[in-house]
Amino acid sequence: MARTSYSAISSYSRVEILHLLQVSPGRTIQDLCEHTGLHANTVREHLQRLADGGYIVTEREHRTTRGRPRVFYSAATGADDASSPIARRKAMDAARRGDLLRRVLPPTDASALEDDAVHQLDALVEDLEAAGFDPIVDERELTVDLSPCAHADMDPAQRGILCSVHVGLMQSVLAEARGPLQVDGLAPSCDPTTCVVHLAR
Repeated sequence: MARTSYSAISSYSRVEILHLLQVSPGRTIQDLCEHTGLHANTVREHLQRLADGGYIVTEREHRTTRGRPRVFYSAATGADDASSPIARRKAMDAARRGDLLRRVLPPTDASALEDDAVHQLDALVEDLEAAGFDPIVDERELTVDLSPCAHADMDPAQRGILCSVHVGLMQSVLAEARGPLQVDGLAPSCDPTTCVVHLAR
């Protein structure tokens, strides 16, 4: 299967916006325009795509005076104050499908993972597959192999931001699925086509 970037961040402009929201939550459209150089309508369109994917959340300003309240945008992290209903629903649906699949498939060498951790992996794998990746999960070693990286030929500065955004998205998916696993980081490699994500309890 050909590997592509997350469909919601298939443009580098959306990658840049999501990176800004991951690093510094609670940004306005005007703030994002100033940091990216994009027109407000373009930023709004990108934010809508990210919201539809469950990757960002919004909070409306509470005003006590007249005037339109500002809207603040943040990356969805799965925390109580930054949980996306769309991402939560996707995680629950993935767990349900995973449970159905495990009922009909013959048992394999079961890992020592508990149900909520298995459900986290269900959500993570579905999210990565929907984005065009073909993840290979090792439940015993707690790794997710995404090699070869489709972005290995990008400018190193842009690739670094993209990797950071992908790690943040994976952590968010695991958090929304509510279990013990979290992203521990990327395995170091001198080969830019190699991408192995380490998980930890």
